[in-house]
Amino acid sequence: MKLNETGLSSRKKWKDAGYQLPEYDRRKTAEATRKAPFWIHFGAGNIFRAFQANVVQKLLNSKDLDRGLIAVEGYDYEIIEKMYHPHDGLSILVTLKADGNIEKTVVGSVVESLVLNSDDEAQFGRLKEIFSSDTLQMATFTITEKGYSLTDGRGIPFADVAEDMQSGPEKPSSYIGKLASLLHTRYLSGGTPIAMVSMDNCSHNGDKLRDAVTAFAETWEENGKAKKGFLSYVEDPAKVSFPWTMIDKITPRPDPSVEALLNKDGIENLDPVITSKKTYVAPFVNAEESEYLVIEDSFPNGRPPLEKGGFIFTDRETVDKVEKMKVCTCLNPLHTALAVFGCLLGYDLISKEMGDPALKKLVETIGYKEGLPVVTDPGILDPKEFIDTVLNVRIPNPFMPDTPQRIATDTSQKLSIRFGETVKAYMRSDKLDVSELKCIPLVFAGWIRYLMAVDDSGAPFELSPDPLLETVRPYVASVRLGDGTDAAKAEELLKPLLTDKEIFGVDLFEAGLAGLVCRYFEEMVKGPGAVRSALESCICLQAAPDRQI
Repeated sequence: MKLNETGLSSRKKWKDAGYQLPEYDRRKTAEATRKAPFWIHFGAGNIFRAFQANVVQKLLNSKDLDRGLIAVEGYDYEIIEKMYHPHDGLSILVTLKADGNIEKTVVGSVVESLVLNSDDEAQFGRLKEIFSSDTLQMATFTITEKGYSLTDGRGIPFADVAEDMQSGPEKPSSYIGKLASLLHTRYLSGGTPIAMVSMDNCSHNGDKLRDAVTAFAETWEENGKAKKGFLSYVEDPAKVSFPWTMIDKITPRPDPSVEALLNKDGIENLDPVITSKKTYVAPFVNAEESEYLVIEDSFPNGRPPLEKGGFIFTDRETVDKVEKMKVCTCLNPLHTALAVFGCLLGYDLISKEMGDPALKKLVETIGYKEGLPVVTDPGILDPKEFIDTVLNVRIPNPFMPDTPQRIATDTSQKLSIRFGETVKAYMRSDKLDVSELKCIPLVFAGWIRYLMAVDDSGAPFELSPDPLLETVRPYVASVRLGDGTDAAKAEELLKPLLTDKEIFGVDLFEAGLAGLVCRYFEEMVKGPGAVRSALESCICLQAAPDRQI
């Protein structure tokens, strides 16, 4: 069995092997899409293939849609050239359920795939044709938060951005420059409205996209490179909208065990590809069952009935509340706590950590006891039920190959929003006392202990990528396990770090938590096994015997 149109013609073999197949005519769907495109998506990676593409597949199967998706890749062209095209746009979604069941779906809703390359006249010309179509209702994006950046960490414009700003929309080379160029094409073709919808996992994502595109529109119109009125078009939400969204679905890197499962079914040519840009992509995607996409309902050219596929449409304020609920209380803090202590305690899978009574109690305390009293309740999702699903279904799922090392990436950028907002809420409250927080300070101390790059057995390990490692690691460079570093010494060494509001969201001295963090750190550096001891002491568990990890 081969994953392409020819191979899929043997439908009985696929169905006998347990695969759900497209129940629509892909050829007719592709023809209809080419004539009247309605949705184009930028960012052809795993979450798109596992989530948005599968929702469209369901709606095609139910006949709620009669057209499919156009996928565009603007960062790593090899994803399209080496994965989408050889498989005729088909992919396999392997949904790994917590009860052990596996659902296998051949997703065929992507009926056209292109690269965002202005040097490729044919493909860029096709993109201009799509953006000139009055039927196009929305362009969506999963290009990561850094994809919207126009400047480096020092605030200096990237070279390609600066060049595009001066050269205009004819042949841009930067990602956002190319997007702005396509919008300019739409403006010149009559200025039909469109929704530009970021679906990336970052706060106020629509504003990030809007600001980046508007910067180009403003500069181009000022220097005469864009037709007058283009800026007004981009800035008018009745013409071009930039809705906020909140997305939540875990799609880890394609796992060898899943590949082995598919190979056993008799599917050929499943080898993953590692591109020259180090992207790891396979003909299949493995993902969890749970998924959430909450979208501000701002679509000036209309939209399809995507709520029938599970998307939730609401107002901007509610999207913001859902995001705060997830990021500040109900998911992200729990993930980060498990990531930090998972690395220190030698775990290789997040799911395994939930079998550790101490770690399970840690995240339950952070979520239910410390977080819920100040949670932002969006009204459309129940915060406690969300945590229940996270802790009882999603994180413990033994079939989800997600690692603490992956989640520990960029922790310095995450602590302020994932924990600092809760600390601030306690500080503002006239009913709660910040001194009631015990486990959140433990995570702060655990992260500082993590920066030593020595696990709880005393063995060195590799820290996950983080832009501030060179800045923060020197604070613990002189500390060694068992060297007698006490809380007073820790406070002396760590004071500049503990006062950093950019990292923790608050000055921990002003919050009254610095002393506790330092005492926890003292406990964690007493020697091998000290992290485990501090963890269990904090959550009032008896010291447990060694566990198999």
